[in-house]
Amino acid sequence: MCTATARPRRSSERPVALLFSAAAVVPAVAQSRPAGSVLSAGRELTALTDLFAERLLVADKVAAAKYGTDRPIDDPARERKILDDVADRAVGLGLDPDVVVAVFGDQIEANKVVQRGLYARWDAHPDERPTQRPDLDKDIRPALDRITTQLLGTLAATEGVRSSRSCEVRLYGAAARSAYGHELDVLHLKGMGRALPSACAPENARDEQA
Repeated sequence: MCTATARPRRSSERPVALLFSAAAVVPAVAQSRPAGSVLSAGRELTALTDLFAERLLVADKVAAAKYGTDRPIDDPARERKILDDVADRAVGLGLDPDVVVAVFGDQIEANKVVQRGLYARWDAHPDERPTQRPDLDKDIRPALDRITTQLLGTLAATEGVRSSRSCEVRLYGAAARSAYGHELDVLHLKGMGRALPSACAPENARDEQA
């Protein structure tokens, strides 16, 4: 079982505001620079934020699978199972379980931001409701499990840059680039903003490496 202790969390409001600002700039930057140089400062973290974006897009299918059923958006038992699993796997990758649990906790909450937004949209506009119900257990969770494995590997691969003092700036640039590449709408941009707060190492960890 996960024994991760709580650590101070960054407010999710600032990442959302910064992400919206950065995402608004990306299309213009993409058109004015050669393809290989867009937001080069955030390249190291783009693989991570691409996975955040992929997971957010899977949230559409999760919402479609649950909407109109007795399966709730909030599922504390399953969430705890996921967090316990990634904490255990983090140890084998040489990662801090507390950090990994915080990152995945943010992904879970980001997913729920999208689900709640879609529920509200579908309640208000019945004609936009999904016409098919994906199979949550057979189709969606295997995709989420794949992303989980890739996220763990990418967290390990980016540990150095995530512990650097420039992480936050690079992270927002990477997130904006991923949002542009995956064509995220306003709702999914809000989800991306909620996914970011714990991706950079805590300040005390950066101080130790300074």
